[in-house]
Amino acid sequence: MTAITASMLYNLVCCPHRVAMDLFADPAERDDVSPFVQLLWDRGAAYEREVVAGLNEPFLDLSTLEGDEKERETLAAMARGEPLIYSGRISADGLLGIPDILRKSGEGYVAGDIKSGAGEEGGDDDEGKPKKHYAVQLALYTDILERLGRAAGRHAFIWDVHGHEVRYEFMEFYGKRNPRRLWDDYQEVLAEARAIVDGSEKTEPAYSSGLCKNCVWYSSCLDRLQKTDDLTLIPFLGRAMRNTLCNEISTIHDLAEINPEGFVTDKGKKTIFPGIGPDTLRKMQSRAKLLVTKDGKPYLRSPVSLPQSQTELFFDIEVDPMRDVCYLHGFVERRGGDNDAEQFIAFFADDPTPEAEEQAFAGAWAYMQANLPCAIYYYSKYERTIYRKLQSKYPSVCTAAQIEDLFAPSQAIDLYFDVVLKATEWPTRDYSIKSLARYLGFSWRDKHPSGAASIEWFDRWVTTRDPDIRQRILDYNEDDCRATRVLLDGIRALD
Repeated sequence: MTAITASMLYNLVCCPHRVAMDLFADPAERDDVSPFVQLLWDRGAAYEREVVAGLNEPFLDLSTLEGDEKERETLAAMARGEPLIYSGRISADGLLGIPDILRKSGEGYVAGDIKSGAGEEGGDDDEGKPKKHYAVQLALYTDILERLGRAAGRHAFIWDVHGHEVRYEFMEFYGKRNPRRLWDDYQEVLAEARAIVDGSEKTEPAYSSGLCKNCVWYSSCLDRLQKTDDLTLIPFLGRAMRNTLCNEISTIHDLAEINPEGFVTDKGKKTIFPGIGPDTLRKMQSRAKLLVTKDGKPYLRSPVSLPQSQTELFFDIEVDPMRDVCYLHGFVERRGGDNDAEQFIAFFADDPTPEAEEQAFAGAWAYMQANLPCAIYYYSKYERTIYRKLQSKYPSVCTAAQIEDLFAPSQAIDLYFDVVLKATEWPTRDYSIKSLARYLGFSWRDKHPSGAASIEWFDRWVTTRDPDIRQRILDYNEDDCRATRVLLDGIRALD
């Protein structure tokens, strides 16, 4: 019998089909593990060792043991009342967990994991929310402890990359208007995992530009999606919407051929598909038509107003989230619309230190200020988010008000959120800068360009000081900036 593990639940939150592929697919179909994913594993293991080495209290180390021996020693340690157990193994009723930490609390134990990321979701609007993929892992450990009669309550903790202990309370409601708890999420995910393991639930791949590309099953799944003309190859038509539509509409070509009005009900307010409104159905049908039309062309859904400026800066940053450092600010500078005379300007933090990060930030800030008035173009709100964070870390460089002035919509334009999403349609499976710029004929010099890859390159630069790797990062960043310029020109040419 296949046990349900914490890693299985983690993967299921991201993609149920990943769990099925890991269990049942031919291993020969797997892609190689990407260098970035391997880096994540290595960094996570190294950070865990660092945290454990720095513990200021005695603990029982079971990390050298494996399998049944590890589990026997874990159970014996809990029976003795060991205050802190590292790398134990617990199981019950087909559930198997290897929590990083088991900490005695009262008469029972609380489980914890050491993570090389933040313990909670972070961003402009969602600071402080628990991470569901962490929560289901911790809940599994807690469930096993309960079944063993060793739980100190339905809570657990994360020791995160910032040195914080983040408590996960499984029985607290999300809010007054949402009578749901993390434990409810866990129970749902656990039931789905059991159904996948016993074969009673069949999963299907689904395309997600943000999740799929570093998965070892990416090539296999993408091939199947293309062969089946799967609906999730339509931008922003995800797994849930696909599953809602599939009884009536099962392929992109099917969706392209329907009359959306034939599915509209309730005097035009709803459709026959729960949770999918008339406007959403019409939008997805239009995208399907664009994808299946031979030589389909991108177009404007609504007029776009873009500033006219003698100086244009196309801006992109590179960040190592595991070291929490923004190490590169890149700009392609164009004057008078002359592409042949444009130049690349970069501010690179050669070391992942606060001093080097501040120096690069200060250089980039001074460069932008020297070029005002100008139009600044970037792709997604990430640059603005990171600049707000950098200002908070290094207030001597600029003020918070100056950051907001810099990113005022009149001069700083987020081409993704404010233009592409709001006003355009494209015959591509997603709206990433890579997909849109390639559609417009642009090519990256690197064979495997991605933000994830650049993080791995920076790690190698810090370790080896190989100038070729540093140049590879700079070339990639320059190409991202030029791709933004290509996209702007492409948008301006749309009807």
